[in-house]
Amino acid sequence: MSIKISQNALKVLEKRYLSKNENGEIIETPEQLFLRVARAIASGDKFYGISDSEVQDTEEIFYEMMYNLEFMPNSPCLMNAGKELGQLSACFTLPVEDSIGGIFETLKITAIIHKSGGGTGFSFSKLRPQNSVVQTTKGIASGPVSFMRVYDAATEAIKQGGTRRGANMGILRVDHPDILDFITCKDDSHVLTNFNISVAITDEFMEKLNNGEKYNLIDPHSGQAKDTLEANKVFDLIVSQAHKNGEPGIIFIDKINKANPTPNLGEIESTNPCGEQPLLPYESCDLGSINLSNMVEKIQDGYQINWGKLKKTVHNSIHFLDNLIDVNKFPIPQIEKMTKVTRKIGLGVMGWATLLFKLNIPYNSQDALQLAEKIMGFILKEAQNKSIFLAESRGVFPAYKGSIYEKEGLKLRNSTLTTIAPTGTISIIAGPCSSGIEPIFALSYFRNVMDNDKLIEVDPIFEEVAKKRNFYSRQLMEKIAEIGSIQHIDEIPQDVKKVFVTSHDIEPQWHIKMQAVFQKYVNNAVSKTVNLPETSSKEDVKKIFLQAYELRCKGVTIYRNKSRENQVLNINKESVGFTAKGKITPKPRPDVTMGNTIKVTTGCGNLYVTVNCDKSGQPFEVFIQMGKAGGCAASQLEAIGRLTSLCLRSGVDAKSIVEQLKNIRCPSPSYQKGVKIFSCADAIAKVIEETINNFQNSKNINSEKNNNTLFLPLGDKLKNFKNKNIIGICPDCGEILTYEEGCSKCYNCGFSRC
Repeated sequence: MSIKISQNALKVLEKRYLSKNENGEIIETPEQLFLRVARAIASGDKFYGISDSEVQDTEEIFYEMMYNLEFMPNSPCLMNAGKELGQLSACFTLPVEDSIGGIFETLKITAIIHKSGGGTGFSFSKLRPQNSVVQTTKGIASGPVSFMRVYDAATEAIKQGGTRRGANMGILRVDHPDILDFITCKDDSHVLTNFNISVAITDEFMEKLNNGEKYNLIDPHSGQAKDTLEANKVFDLIVSQAHKNGEPGIIFIDKINKANPTPNLGEIESTNPCGEQPLLPYESCDLGSINLSNMVEKIQDGYQINWGKLKKTVHNSIHFLDNLIDVNKFPIPQIEKMTKVTRKIGLGVMGWATLLFKLNIPYNSQDALQLAEKIMGFILKEAQNKSIFLAESRGVFPAYKGSIYEKEGLKLRNSTLTTIAPTGTISIIAGPCSSGIEPIFALSYFRNVMDNDKLIEVDPIFEEVAKKRNFYSRQLMEKIAEIGSIQHIDEIPQDVKKVFVTSHDIEPQWHIKMQAVFQKYVNNAVSKTVNLPETSSKEDVKKIFLQAYELRCKGVTIYRNKSRENQVLNINKESVGFTAKGKITPKPRPDVTMGNTIKVTTGCGNLYVTVNCDKSGQPFEVFIQMGKAGGCAASQLEAIGRLTSLCLRSGVDAKSIVEQLKNIRCPSPSYQKGVKIFSCADAIAKVIEETINNFQNSKNINSEKNNNTLFLPLGDKLKNFKNKNIIGICPDCGEILTYEEGCSKCYNCGFSRC
């Protein structure tokens, strides 16, 4: 019997997880993927003298968990287990020491980790502030933010294992002298695009904030107070920036260290890219998530939780993650050593909102909070029971002596057991399954396909209820997709509206309350985004941050709807920009543009012309390449592309450019589909002209890159997605990117920046 996964899940598996041969052809089925992973992880039992037959039994258990979509490990494990690379960890933190040698040694390790598919977190708090004197050279220090730009550039140059793009977390303590520069370092959305940033806020700072006092800025090199700032002004700046574009987030570093299981090994300074995994320098963590929506059984009038199944799944998942440490191939020896000393694992959940739908419980209710406490408390308790059992036969984690558990007399195999991590891609595989503990982002939405058709995607639980209650129709589902919520649709019963809420139907305080309840039973931290409506004020953001601190969260990230979208879309408010002296300035290039590459046969060889368009569908930039051409041919084509792009971005009508380039002749004309191509310049003109005509006639332009997804200008795509945490367009498939769990993700192809 083949695995029961959706077409979208299969597409994600094919694109990102299933093994391919040298020609890029898929040579693995989903069943074979899960068997490969199960076999590799089960082999870890052999380190402890387990018989071959018992190892085989464990392999079967691990396989069935994944096959039945009850548990999924983090993406690197699915990608690399049982393969030569064998790097299975999702996240790492690295130290950044205050020396050129230390800074660039860490950068080298970062490159190795990104290449293997991991994400990295750094605290830049040890770096001396800008304009400090470097005693060894008498030079001037450039400060933490300047080195973050170096790390960002290196990340941009590296694709993670060909399947994941590099992701970083940059952290700076609130008492660092460069804190104001750090808070505003992502004011321009086009810089540090490979970084999430968070301010490490101390209890002392919060006390000063509460009292309306100033606090000291500490020079990390000397340890001495260098200056003072008013706590409320710094906090207001953090709030203002977060309101503007969602960053920085904040972590409560003292709360994190109070929960540090091994204080004898040092203080925790940083987290992984989405903030849910605080780690010591050189630690890594292995993550996996239980699909709560599958921890149920059918009863006459709906569903109920199957606690026996959940207990069994927790025990098997802890076994899986502990084995993962032993079979993992770590990027460098220091990481292997630290990981095996503390043996941190992070078992989390996904499908929480889907479970609530099945149980007919509103997300924004006391019933939901009580159930969250019951479920996560149960998971932590059973995780501890399994870790105690493993410790009896395999031993406690090596750093047990001096740990918080030694004082409690609790002998565990792992120093941490639970984490709520982002599950953007693995929740698609396990679908129908909502991400992590987030509310669902849409009950119904459009997906653009070929021939300008609109495919309606409907949440299956909502669809089931709609049909059962006799209010389902395609017209209604289209109406929901247009509006983005069911709360103001008269045809839907009030009790259904109460249960089927989306992220923007929920008041912000419920997001924090939910995060705080889960955090009570999570050893590490919780990856969650507090979604705010576009109309939210800075005061609203401030209240959320303060509430997160009061409810003992370890950190918080907010996203005000459309705040990043505005940065992308507002680029074209004016067709042309002018300097103070009245000179034309080109429009800045957005982070994401969309376009197509067209192959044209010329007398000089195959010419590949890429035309990217702005949100209105007009040509914005041109890239040109000819086969393997080099020398003058390549440089001249590059020059034409650059100058053409400059003209387009400076407001020159594309038709005027076509007129200048069209019909320029060279000695070697050619024909393509009956059309005479006089020269390379003529070919470029014809491609631009075709692009203009296609958009004017509302025709479709499809490419292999877009996997037959309708190519639409950014503005048209966004019309199909209202109030959905949109931050832009997916660079892989061209669909919408949403912001959840502290990260941007694509529900269509599984792309994630984290």
